[in-house]
Amino acid sequence: MAHFARIDASSIVTEVIVINNVDCGGGDFPASEPVGQAFINGPHPHCLALEGDWRQTSYSGSFRGRFAGIGYSFDGSDFIPPAAPEATL
Repeated sequence: MAHFARIDASSIVTEVIVINNVDCGGGDFPASEPVGQAFINGPHPHCLALEGDWRQTSYSGSFRGRFAGIGYSFDGSDFIPPAAPEATL
């Protein structure tokens, strides 16, 4: 399975979805990302037709540093977790 994160205009992850590897062309990252993006954004009946900027993320963390979660930021190459809140006394 392939995982994709939707990135908003502020480079924050707002959603993560799973699609079949075959919908990414069956290849490996980075070649699989544009194929998966076309499947997610595509207008024809066999696509998801979801709007937005979708970036592939690795559940195992084998690329892009780590698996993207909602609230993570995307710096153009890696997903970065949100800063931990400071403890209050």
